[in-house]
Amino acid sequence: MTSSSITFPALVQDFFQRRLVAERGASVHTIASYRDTFELLLRYAEQRTGRTPSALTIQDLDMPLILSFLDHLETARSCCPRTRNLRLTAIRSFMRYVSVRDPASLPIAQRVLAIAGKRFDRPVLGILSRDEVRALLDAPDRTTWSGQRDATLFAVLYNTGARVSEMIRLRVADVLVDRAHAVLLHGKGRKERVIPLWKNTAMQLRSWLQHIDHRPEAPVFPNRTGKPMSRSGVEQDTARRPRLRNDVGIGNPDAMSHLQWINGKRKRSERRQRIMPATERAQADFI
Repeated sequence: MTSSSITFPALVQDFFQRRLVAERGASVHTIASYRDTFELLLRYAEQRTGRTPSALTIQDLDMPLILSFLDHLETARSCCPRTRNLRLTAIRSFMRYVSVRDPASLPIAQRVLAIAGKRFDRPVLGILSRDEVRALLDAPDRTTWSGQRDATLFAVLYNTGARVSEMIRLRVADVLVDRAHAVLLHGKGRKERVIPLWKNTAMQLRSWLQHIDHRPEAPVFPNRTGKPMSRSGVEQDTARRPRLRNDVGIGNPDAMSHLQWINGKRKRSERRQRIMPATERAQADFI
């Protein structure tokens, strides 16, 4: 196949099957995100050009259409700049592949690759106080199945400092509560880490495991249908609890990860102060 005979549908298919899957080994989450981007882009291009996705050419996806598509995301779909940049990342990745796979389309690819990401303010992440964490841990009704699940979920979140996305992907096989008390977390970019559990957290998690499916691939924190909870489900479950809304007004469990990190940093600092010689400690206090 020569470069002049490569059609746009063939480029898209090769990008997903060869570039993302075979060459890069992209995760299912990355592939799903790129798929959603192209679904939106092709639908928009069809409206702008009057051509079906199978009839589109790479020339149709030049810089003006891509810029118009990005504006459409923010105006018509009310997407934030972060989402806009995420969609642009997928398009840029595709155009980099096109520039190598189809050199005849290099000028178009260069113009699209020149589109810069949009700057946006990055707000400071908040944390929870100790009283707020205690209110969060005590809020679930432990007499119900969902209450026991939420109480265990919040306890493990606070213990590990994990993201909610990492916690809802936790599987039974990732939990070690027999000899070594720890959990294996699967983070972004396929990064894995083992986090030790406190004794009381391990006991609570061990008790919860008796109420769910014991298969290794089963989710540790399922919803009522047995499937993994969604991130929005965790946030809604946190926000709808009257005690949390009235007393502390929190609805984002991810804030616990920041508090756990700060507490750990403070404790390490305290240990360092205890073992530091008096003269060195005085210098540190002065600084």
